[in-house]
Amino acid sequence: MAKQAERRAATTEAILKAGRRLFGDRGFAATTIDDIAQAAQVAKGAVYHHFATKEAVFEAVFDVVSRDLVADIDRAVRTEKDVLAAMVAGTQHYFAACAKGPICQIILRDGPAVLGWERWRDIDARHFGGKFPLALTAAMDAGLIARQPTEPLARLLLGAATEAAVACAGRSDVLKAGSEYSRAFKSLIEALRVH
Repeated sequence: MAKQAERRAATTEAILKAGRRLFGDRGFAATTIDDIAQAAQVAKGAVYHHFATKEAVFEAVFDVVSRDLVADIDRAVRTEKDVLAAMVAGTQHYFAACAKGPICQIILRDGPAVLGWERWRDIDARHFGGKFPLALTAAMDAGLIARQPTEPLARLLLGAATEAAVACAGRSDVLKAGSEYSRAFKSLIEALRVH
């Protein structure tokens, strides 16, 4: 029984790894289940055994890429002086990471189109978007910003960061655009700081 579970897990991992590479390099539309099966070195039926549709494979890949991106962001902001500085640095890291081909393709270009806006936001709320309410609560608890309802402020700031990331993804100079949006986001965060 344990060996069967290990084989299932290994097959799923191979499918997700292949899907991540193909969706990142080619995009969702140019990737087929046959491509994923071939790259994962499994039968097409094995892909369908684990995932009902290509969209289901993409959603699982999107979730993994989102989780990995947040882990990278968490490592990058550990040394920041306070939670507001960490929010700024984390958002800068998010823009920089989303400027890279595969992550940009999966998270920003195909993510909303394939998953739909609501599902995209639901998954993001478990990862990057979910950090905003926690960070703002910590900032209020530390006296860095005035106490206020967290949820509306978190949604407004996340909306700004998401819109900026989508705008960056559509530009040919993604790194430059990300830098410009990062400075603007920093201005928003710093304006909240109690002086």
